[in-house]
Amino acid sequence: MQKISKIAHATSGLNFDHMENQCPLCNSKSTIFYQYKKNLYHQCNNCLGIFPDKSLVLDSESEKARYKEHNNDVEDKNYQKFVFPITASILRDFTQKHVGLDFGAGTGPVISKVLEDNGFNIRKYDPFFHDYPELLKNKYDYIACCEVMEHFHDPKKEFCLLKQLLKPNGKLYCMTDIYDKSIDFHKWYYRNDATHIFIYHRNTIHCIKKEIGFSNVSIDGRLVTFFN
Repeated sequence: MQKISKIAHATSGLNFDHMENQCPLCNSKSTIFYQYKKNLYHQCNNCLGIFPDKSLVLDSESEKARYKEHNNDVEDKNYQKFVFPITASILRDFTQKHVGLDFGAGTGPVISKVLEDNGFNIRKYDPFFHDYPELLKNKYDYIACCEVMEHFHDPKKEFCLLKQLLKPNGKLYCMTDIYDKSIDFHKWYYRNDATHIFIYHRNTIHCIKKEIGFSNVSIDGRLVTFFN
């Protein structure tokens, strides 16, 4: 079920055509992207980011409970393989002398585990599980942000913070699934996670680079690297 379903319109008894929701990233107007039963998603007319209606967004306690359900074992080789695009990039681009930040480290900070095993100096921050706000007053050579950016309630604020945390010539390594029109949004696993509240298009990534002021950005599959 791609874009908005005409059947869903007919059965809902509601007219969504004139509804607007402001994009949380670039503040532009949006249009209805997907609606099925109680599920309603908007797409920004400018950056093409996709986000659920505010009525679908979990409160902080429900969000934290959902994260606790994740079974993330840092010793799991498959889990380490999953984050390999980020860890391999950091091991290639930086040395043990540099200081990094695992932003949104979660219940299983596997990136920190892999890098620390290689003698790297990386700090862990997460608003739910590693809440050390003093870390946000420092500057870092690199930041890892794995499967985190899709959880941003205020993506503009978060990317401004991440850029601010980077030293000159620093790099921000992100991993997320990027939407394109070949994906069946109705069946997409990324949509089925209620904590995924902002979904990115390639155009969204380039808008972030321009609006936040990164010098460059590269997209390699699920790996997105912003250059300060």
